[in-house]
Amino acid sequence: MSEVTCKAILFDMDGVLIDSTPAVARVWSSWAREHGLVPEEVIKRAHGRPSILTISEYLPDADHAAEDREVERREMTDLDGVKLLPGASDLLHDLPSGSWTIVTSATRPLAEVRLRTAGLPVPERMVTSSDIKEGKPHPEPYLKAATMLGVCASDCLVVEDVPAGILAGKRAGARVIALRTTCADSELVLAGADWIVDGCSSLSVDPASRRDNVVLKIAI
Repeated sequence: MSEVTCKAILFDMDGVLIDSTPAVARVWSSWAREHGLVPEEVIKRAHGRPSILTISEYLPDADHAAEDREVERREMTDLDGVKLLPGASDLLHDLPSGSWTIVTSATRPLAEVRLRTAGLPVPERMVTSSDIKEGKPHPEPYLKAATMLGVCASDCLVVEDVPAGILAGKRAGARVIALRTTCADSELVLAGADWIVDGCSSLSVDPASRRDNVVLKIAI
């Protein structure tokens, strides 16, 4: 068991707090087949990044905005299998108010729909792909979230599940806890994760934690 102190915790959403993998796979598989692409490759590329980045890489001459709207529409209507991941609700409940937020590559409408479907609260303030210019692995999402909470990114813990998100957190100057929910340990280590755990159930909040001084226990 390790203990780490921080001023705020910044959570990715999909693969960290909720499991949307079946729905994401269905949507991107369908989209890939329609464009003559290999579904498995597209799904892996798309995970943890704004959809428009994946679209622009595979279809450089397409109407990226239109394609992005269509992917978002499909993701918002396909919610079958979207569910809460173990430990996520308890962890968020135990954190001091104002000491955490969500930083997701989903758009704001999609993030809100998935959070409500999984039964999690929608933070009053969070960072989505609708709020940034550069998506993960660029540090902008985590830098913006830290500023929004009034702290330095170097005083934050980031909780992620894929290399793009880990890289974004590290480049922002934060320490990163990686979850084994999506990728192999080798990929998480290569991206620079400081700790690797099974999931949110491996994390607990010390009862003495305050808004500006969160003590997190990490079961390695």
